[in-house]
Amino acid sequence: MIVISSTDLKTNQRKYFDLAEKERVIVKRGAKFIELVVKDNIEENDLARAITGDALLKGIKADIREMYRKQG
Repeated sequence: MIVISSTDLKTNQRKYFDLAEKERVIVKRGAKFIELVVKDNIEENDLARAITGDALLKGIKADIREMYRKQG
């Protein structure tokens, strides 16, 4: 197992992604620890919870409109 900083991950992304295939890689970000997990495929229920880029933009636009309505 290796523990690295988020800055180190940002600088050496490829290195740690490759390493995560062989051993545990933990990223320390502030007081939290995030583990890199390698998967060969995505499970169906993961895809069912996913959102498309278009749906995300639609939601963001609606939130922005709502913010401006509350200010006026």
